Amino acid sequence: MATVIPIDEFVKEEWYPGFKPSYDHAPWVVDPVNTFQKKDEETFWFLDFHWPRGMTPMGMIWNEDGYNWGTQLAAETLPLPPGRGITTRFAGTHIYASALPVTDERQIMARAKRIEKSLPPFLGNFEEIWATRRDELEDQWAYFRSVDLSSLSLAELGENLVQARAYHKRAFEIHFEIMYPLLANFVGFYGQCVEFGIDPSDVGKFLQGEDTKIMETDRAMWSLTAKARAAGLDAVFAGTEAEDLRPALTAAGGSASTWLTDFDDFLQVYGWRTEGSCDIALPSWMEDPTPALGMIKTFLQKDEVHDFEAARAAALDERDEAVDRARSILTAEEQAVFDAGLASCRAANFPWWQDDHNYYLDLKVSLPMRWACQEIAKRVGADAEDDMIFLFWPENMRLVNGDSTYAEFRSIIAERRQYFDHWHERRPSMPKMLGSIPDSVDDPILIEIFGLNAQFLDTIKATSEGREINTLQGVAAAKGTARGVARVLSNADELHRLQPGEILVCESTSPNWTPAFAKIIGCICDGGGMLSHAAIVGREYGVPTVTAVGVATAVIKDGDIVEVDGTTGTVTVFRDTKEPV
Repeated sequence: MATVIPIDEFVKEEWYPGFKPSYDHAPWVVDPVNTFQKKDEETFWFLDFHWPRGMTPMGMIWNEDGYNWGTQLAAETLPLPPGRGITTRFAGTHIYASALPVTDERQIMARAKRIEKSLPPFLGNFEEIWATRRDELEDQWAYFRSVDLSSLSLAELGENLVQARAYHKRAFEIHFEIMYPLLANFVGFYGQCVEFGIDPSDVGKFLQGEDTKIMETDRAMWSLTAKARAAGLDAVFAGTEAEDLRPALTAAGGSASTWLTDFDDFLQVYGWRTEGSCDIALPSWMEDPTPALGMIKTFLQKDEVHDFEAARAAALDERDEAVDRARSILTAEEQAVFDAGLASCRAANFPWWQDDHNYYLDLKVSLPMRWACQEIAKRVGADAEDDMIFLFWPENMRLVNGDSTYAEFRSIIAERRQYFDHWHERRPSMPKMLGSIPDSVDDPILIEIFGLNAQFLDTIKATSEGREINTLQGVAAAKGTARGVARVLSNADELHRLQPGEILVCESTSPNWTPAFAKIIGCICDGGGMLSHAAIVGREYGVPTVTAVGVATAVIKDGDIVEVDGTTGTVTVFRDTKEPV
């Protein structure tokens, strides 16, 4: 009998206080964004780890443009044989997602024939296709950077907001247009490897060791760290809280002023990124440099500079050893099939793209909408600069078109802020899953990105049924063993709490967490598969990592001594004793 986790508490019509959608402002392909309805209990839903803070009203645009348009459009266009993309529901401000399966065998076969024709041309021209799409995104980005919003009328600001939304939507059309065929190719290769008897934990290693724009950002931060140390700024950083570092360095003058000039140059290149994926509520480093300064502050606490070259060399050695190990068990015919699949996956490298694309997409495409909303707030005399993100798209359109006034929304904005804060506080206790929990899932994205494998599902079932969990087990994402102090973080805002030599414990990581891997000794995540951010970066940085543990953030307490074994996927917790819990 299937385990059912009730959704009754989350069944409601309003997305936020005072807003019921009319479904006339955003398209979808298969299924629209919605709140939970009782019938949704028949479906399997998982809590999306990308947005641990919850979503503001304008932030919910991501669901409309990303999951419920971008994934569904790409899955139907390619097409993916077993799935039609992802759909979403809201539980308060938190996002639960579910795959849209294709259940008719005839349709699955027909879709398989179509992808057999559409996939090879994409893979053969991947570099050119991605370069073209990347240039398109960068051209749009350059346009929004060039606009002087202060010179626009309220109506023109409304037009700019519409343009920014179009850029956002197009960005996620591109995102999943690229992601799905890359993932489909990898999954096909993965399946072939498993069929040949190759260790599944080795498959992700075959593609590691490639440089990305995100890693380039990390190297630039370490360069700034070295300059700060050379300028004798260790004491200023050590004695100042992260949020106060900018004014403290400005007041220090001298070498600090020179360093700040270098820091500002860094921000011009790498500072157009937020501390979370695709969230209009988050400022960029340009707007608030506290996260970058806080990271440099903790880097200075390390005695040694992170050796990126050594880490990459180790990743390449591990890659080559894994390939040799795999080929050694294959016949000559099997080797030929393996080599062809590996060459295809390396030419169209999903793990590389999964990290690299964030520089151009996830970490900045929400910013033009944010800038427009901030300027609109100034024009209408809003009480706070971020008031407009607590209005939904149709409400903002009424405001800029003169059909409504700010005064009409003032009280509902205040009420929605309280609603957001309430659900933000509830995040740690939100169920990891809702509805009917299956014994297994087939969707490759759910398995390889979100880590929803059989072990994860069983852990969640055990938790919901009150069964005791004696051992924490997950995906062996990056090899090695480490023991140290656990630092349990709920979101990237808390990265400044993470000290060198500690073990990071969180729901999951995204590209804005990458710099932390240069100072931690281990990583444990509730979610994430072999192609999740934590798994990919853990392998590149040589940090023992276990993902898809399911309940790590609930079981492990901040300050616990934990051991993470990234080779076996086992996590052991020690409390006040040398014996495991």
